[in-house]
Amino acid sequence: MTTPKAPAPTRGYTATKEQLQARLRRIEGQVRGVQSMVEEDRYCIDVLTQISAIQAALDKVALGLLDDHVGHCMSHGRNEGREDEVRTEMMAAVGRLMRRG
Repeated sequence: MTTPKAPAPTRGYTATKEQLQARLRRIEGQVRGVQSMVEEDRYCIDVLTQISAIQAALDKVALGLLDDHVGHCMSHGRNEGREDEVRTEMMAAVGRLMRRG
């Protein structure tokens, strides 16, 4: 006998989860496209242009997630008296996003 599965926690992106997953699938397709370009020995600048587009798409996803985090998770943390903890966590995440290259 199996125990019932606990419901998934509500996240900041829960309301737009399907849209987020669709965007990530498109990005995944772009990455596969770059893989094919390399396999086909395409011109370096064309490959780099596609990589730049992928990075921009990922940045847009990340900014959306940060916005959702501020609106949902940080709000809940503040209401629970954990404002400093969630602020520190968010700033660490922003720092990781900015350390590319």
